[in-house]
Formats: sequence, C-alpha cells, structure tokens
Amino acid sequence: MHNLRTRGCSRLRRLTFAAALILLLQPSLSRAGVLPEDRADVLYHRYDGGGVVIDGPSVLVRKKFFDKVSVAGNYYIDMVSSASVDVLSSASPYDEERTQKSLSLDYLRGKSTYSIGYIDSAESDYKAKTYYASISQDMFGDLTTVSFGFKRGSNDVFRNIKDSSGVRLRDPNFAEQVDTRSYSVGLTQILTRNMIAAAAFETITDEGYLNSPYRSIRFLDGAGFRLAPEVYPRTRTSNAGSIRLKYHLPYRAAVDGMYRFYSDTWGIVGHTGEIGYTHPWRNFIFEASYRYYTQTSADFYRDLFPRQNTLNFQARDKELASFVSQTAGFGASYEFRIGRAPWLKKTSVNFRYDHILIDYDNFRDITQTGFAPGAEPLYSLNANVFQVFFSAWF
Repeated sequence: MHNLRTRGCSRLRRLTFAAALILLLQPSLSRAGVLPEDRADVLYHRYDGGGVVIDGPSVLVRKKFFDKVSVAGNYYIDMVSSASVDVLSSASPYDEERTQKSLSLDYLRGKSTYSIGYIDSAESDYKAKTYYASISQDMFGDLTTVSFGFKRGSNDVFRNIKDSSGVRLRDPNFAEQVDTRSYSVGLTQILTRNMIAAAAFETITDEGYLNSPYRSIRFLDGAGFRLAPEVYPRTRTSNAGSIRLKYHLPYRAAVDGMYRFYSDTWGIVGHTGEIGYTHPWRNFIFEASYRYYTQTSADFYRDLFPRQNTLNFQARDKELASFVSQTAGFGASYEFRIGRAPWLKKTSVNFRYDHILIDYDNFRDITQTGFAPGAEPLYSLNANVFQVFFSAWF
C-alpha cells in the first residue's frame, strides 16, 4: 500500500483538498473586525489524474452568536483509488478512505479577531491532529490588517501489510511520528479605492518520519536495477513568502495576481505565479485563473542511483524532483432566492473545473518496458479537478 498522506505523494491530496475547500473556507479570509456570515455549504469534489481518483463530500456550517463569536464545523471525506506510477513501481493498486473533522471559533473584540481551531484526520495508516490559533488586528482607519498565526500538528504514521490470505492489516512492528509547527504573519493593505494588496510569510518545521514506508529508490544492478527503501532526514524547515494584488475594474469585475517564493533545508526552491479574473453578470459570477509553478529537486533526490548507498539520504519521490506545473481553471456561481424558504437570506450553486499538467524534468516512468535503466520516458501527469457545491446564508 502507498500512503498519500506522507510527504511522498501528498501533493495530489493537497491539490485536491485545497482546490475543493478554498471556496468553502473563503469567509475565514475576511478582514479583522468582521465575523464570517452564517452559512452552510455542501460540496462534492473529484480529482482524476495519473492513475489516481480522489473524490468525496464535504459539509461546512458557520454560525454567529451574540455578534461576538462565530463557530464553524466541517466534515470531509476522501475516497482514494490509486494505481499511480509510484504505486505500480513498487506496490499494488489500492483503495483508501480518509475522514477529516474540524472545529473552529472566531471571537471579535473591537477591531481584533481571535481564532482557534482543531482538525482531526484519520485513515488506516495515518492519524493527524492539528491545533491552530491566530489573531488579526485592523488599524490606521481600517486600511491595514495585520495577522499572526501558529499551527501545531501531531501525526502518527503506520504501515499496512497483507497476510497470507491477502487481507490488509496494520504492521505491528512499524509505528512512527511526525511533529509539525508553523508560524505565519500577514499584512493586508488597501492601497486605493480599487486596489488591495496582501503579503504573507510562513515558516514550517517538520520533525520525525517524513517519508513513505512504501516507496523505494532504485539503483543500478548490472544491466538492470534493484529497489531499496528510501531514507530521509528526520527534520525539514521550509519558508514561503507571497504577495497578492487585486484590482477592481470600473465595470465591477476584478483582476488579481500572485507571486510566491518557497525554499527549504532539503534544497528545494520553488516559484509560483498566478493570475485571475472575476466577472459578475446579473446573478452569475464567472472566474478564470492560470497558475504556473516550478521547483528544483531535493539535494538527495535521484531518479536512478549508481549504487545502493550512494548518499546518506536517498529519495525517489517525484514530488521532490524538478518539475513544472501548470493549472488552468474556470468557475461559475449562480445566486438565487428560495421562495419557500424565507429564513434563507440567499443561496448559490457553484461549479469549478481545473486542469493540472505536471512535466517532470528528472523523474522517469519505469512502468514503461523495453528501455535501459535511466532511459525511460520522462513522466508527465494530467489531472482534472471538479467541484460542485451549494451554499445557503441564513
């Protein structure tokens, strides 16, 4: 079995989870001094690409109390069916399910908003518990918002094996832990009546078992190659800074752009650029976006090692390789009222589609036969992400 929750293949899940929930969670991005509106959202998302299908529902409910407190609860399910190139290289296809529950609370006092939250995620070979807290403060006539955040994650990593009859069981001889801490600071500034800018910086430290218990490296062995377990460092520190500009056009539309820089102690350097356009028309809102991402490979990554113990640390995770990723997407939402439900202020139906294309520079598809080791075709991934959700304000 192959674990998508570990560093090894986590990008697929991160992309799906982030893309599917970003619109649902958007109210939490409001400026300090304003609590999120009371609303409920029901979402279905589907990721399909690279031999992996990830889909499932999500339900989110927000409610204010006494105009000072807002409580939100979310329930999310991932159902994974994987026959990816990673799995086929060293394991067999599998089906997996992950459930996630979260609870958050926002407290408004004057121009300050205090937030706390808890996320619990569980699957057969990975348990994750995350706690977070943040504070946001409006100042200078509400033209500036400053925010600080802290997040702590405690994760348990297990390994699944199959018994003689093919039944999947947890390996009693394998249990590891991962501790994650992140610190963030953000600044939002209204520059003009039509332009707003936001800057953010985050640093993350990971400690513990940071690779997958299922993935292997490959090394030369005569005219072919053999497999051996990956060996990762047990610490990782990453830093990311971003800036975003949004400009409202005279005809109610808006354009926005974002740049993000990432680096970590494993030698990866990444650059992200994104542009977007939003256009309202009657009861509709249409959106289109394009994102470009490129990164260098980790210092200890190789697609093919010359021998088994070439380096102290060795990895063949394609997410640590050098690659270019492009994502193009569009979305539409329609707002309406339900006459038979006067207690609902408004409702909307939303649709979003994204196409993801990833071209790897130094990760080869070893499922292709008839090639000498290291001469296989470079791997490319095409994926489609669909999201449909219904929102109701009450």
